[in-house]
Amino acid sequence: MSEAALSSKRVRGGGGAARRAERTAVSIETARYIERNIPNFEVLTEEALEIIEANAETVLAEVGVNFVQNPAALDRWRKAGADVQGERVRIPRGLARQLCATAPSRIIQHARNPERTVEIGGKSLVLAPVYGPPFVRDMEGGRRYATMEDFRKFVKLGYMSKWLHHSGGTVCEPTDIPVNKRHLDMLHAHMTLSDKPFMGSVTEPSRAQDSVDMCNILFGEEFVQQNTVMTSLINVNSPMTFDDVMMGSLEIYAANNQACILSPFIVGGAMAPVSVAGTLTQVLAEVLAGIAYSQLVRPGAPMIFGAFVTSIDMNSGAPTFGTPEAAHITYGAGQLARRLGLPFRSSGSFNGSKLPDAQAAYETANSLNVGLLSGVNFMLHACGWLEGGLVSSFEKFVMDADQLGTLHHMARGVQMDEEAQAMDAIREVGPGGHYLGCAHTQANFKSAFWRSDLFDYKPFETWADEGERDTMVLANARVHKLLADYQQPPLDPAIAEALAAYVAKRKAEMPDAFS
Repeated sequence: MSEAALSSKRVRGGGGAARRAERTAVSIETARYIERNIPNFEVLTEEALEIIEANAETVLAEVGVNFVQNPAALDRWRKAGADVQGERVRIPRGLARQLCATAPSRIIQHARNPERTVEIGGKSLVLAPVYGPPFVRDMEGGRRYATMEDFRKFVKLGYMSKWLHHSGGTVCEPTDIPVNKRHLDMLHAHMTLSDKPFMGSVTEPSRAQDSVDMCNILFGEEFVQQNTVMTSLINVNSPMTFDDVMMGSLEIYAANNQACILSPFIVGGAMAPVSVAGTLTQVLAEVLAGIAYSQLVRPGAPMIFGAFVTSIDMNSGAPTFGTPEAAHITYGAGQLARRLGLPFRSSGSFNGSKLPDAQAAYETANSLNVGLLSGVNFMLHACGWLEGGLVSSFEKFVMDADQLGTLHHMARGVQMDEEAQAMDAIREVGPGGHYLGCAHTQANFKSAFWRSDLFDYKPFETWADEGERDTMVLANARVHKLLADYQQPPLDPAIAEALAAYVAKRKAEMPDAFS
């Protein structure tokens, strides 16, 4: 059966009740994933790229990488021709690059609503929300540990956000649910409260298998084996260590044809050298080793070249964001990913601020624009990030989600068709006139300029009369409006019942564990 036929069959599986619900549901607008019509910014020369690539091969061949507590991985590497001594794997020059060649350059991640399906690779840019914080913050409750109810609210906000293409993964860490069971509730929320693409669990291999099993229920087992329906985050323990938990999860996803982001987690000066060139060398070595290993598990397994890089404040030891050094590394990593023919993940709404304030705005704007110009294909943490990734902020989530619209419009580039040239308008208005009432303006004013759904552009007097609300107050009001307007997307009742039953069964099979 063809991919199109499988997709069609899956959509029809909703039955009459689902189709009736779909007809009566409020339409939630989601912009299509970005396709750039602007060039990437390239900071490295050809000579610099060749030096970094040669140095990375030297690192793999002479220094090597560790695969910890994973005898199966060591055996795979040994059979592939690597030099394995204990847990240290030294990879001959060219072998990792040769293995990476079977990873696809473009990934189609299917959503349960085919209209939300995304493409990761080439000139595309897919935007996904913040991932991983144990704390949340809003104006009502301040900073506090995240709960499952917070998680569900973020999933709803992501579903309601026009410029966000992806539901993400651990948008916050719900600490009121046992550690060994919360992945089930999080996946269930993504699958039922949104119809956008989502991420799987990587905190333990059995949880990755649960993710695959739940997708088999949602999409159908045959569809899952033939198509990518999840993108999951696999972090390297930089420097150059691959642990059994993350690699065990990668093995599950690769074996089941599901995409993984292989992403070194680097704070420059702590987990990598202080220099840009040195850090890029290490990033490339780690990515080559990790993606090559995925191809040993299953040739053709979909993989994404990841680069999460910050610098460090040498006085406090705290990570810093939106810095020139992080920009240079992100630009350079994008060039290296393109030379490998792999999709690229980096950037986001990175900042170190405790509040959605000016520091957060400056650092976030720097990081988002770097992501656009560096050729990022999958941008995790695109909205909601606060306090160096410790906090998911409700107000900042909607602030960032609003600003993602500017990336869409920037990526379009400058239109040069006859309508855009506006020669008729220039002739009509002539010297000394104005364009407010001319035919060209009347025909195009609704779509000519991007407009924020959040910022206040009212006259001072109106703004003062309405209480002199700053951006955080406006964002708080928007959070409440989006949650009030939320309507759950329709899902086949039989699938919904099967998902709930799977979650209940798996929870009943395990005692609670909070560590």
